[in-house]
Amino acid sequence: MAETPGARFDRLVEIMRALRAPDGCPWDREQTVASLRPFVLEETYEVIEAIESGTPANLREELGDYLYEAVFLAQISEEAGDFSIADAIEAICHKLIRRHPHVFAREERDRSITTDQVIERWETMKARERASRRPADTLRVAPGGVEGRPGAGPADGRDPGRPRTTLSGVPRTLPSLLRAYEISARAAAVGFDWAKPADVLDKIEEEVAEVRHEVASGATGDLSRAEDEMGDLLFAIANLSRALGIEPEAALRRANDKFTRRFDAVEHAFATRGRSLQEATLQEMEDEWQRVKRLS
Repeated sequence: MAETPGARFDRLVEIMRALRAPDGCPWDREQTVASLRPFVLEETYEVIEAIESGTPANLREELGDYLYEAVFLAQISEEAGDFSIADAIEAICHKLIRRHPHVFAREERDRSITTDQVIERWETMKARERASRRPADTLRVAPGGVEGRPGAGPADGRDPGRPRTTLSGVPRTLPSLLRAYEISARAAAVGFDWAKPADVLDKIEEEVAEVRHEVASGATGDLSRAEDEMGDLLFAIANLSRALGIEPEAALRRANDKFTRRFDAVEHAFATRGRSLQEATLQEMEDEWQRVKRLS
């Protein structure tokens, strides 16, 4: 009989414990929750890359690496007496059941629920849960479950003196474009949104005019008015992306890949003629770029 997923997961947890044991791996023993941050981010993007361009085998491998980082973080936390990987699994099970009443506590009206209604309910429930949490509490797992630990700083790193708000749960560590998308989505979930995508286009045109004005006045560079207006423009573009049902990070990654392919083709074309890009004029590069675009 093949091993169950649970048995294989238990094996991963035991391997992690062996790596962190006194006679385990020195590198693994030295890691902290903070030191693992770049690895978690790296694995996240490798999973995304596997989803977009990899094979099933590649995705399988990257998901394994991603799961390993979760087990690693939980093992360090368990050693500190905070929580175990079992507690984290229990927490997400409770959350999924709580936030899917149309599945686990289905009523007659839920039989025809749409995806948009599910998303609206999800955001409403998240907002209600954020509002109900005590500002000075953090989560600490006790033998009997999860309990508040008054007086300690909250787990998300916020100032414990500040109340939770609609946007306080959006991580500052997200890539800025993705964070803008998430911020606008949460604001929209409580009704603060444009009526239709065309209204966002009007806002983008307004922001472009303001950027144009600052550029014309010479106010460019970091911490300038142009930077402020450029930020407003990018935020408005993220809003338009959300309004159109487009995830902006994915759209920008595809645009980056497309530009890279075409630029590499332009460079290769000049190289086959024995020339470098530095030797070509801007018009020659533009002509070659247009040729490559027609072929791609």
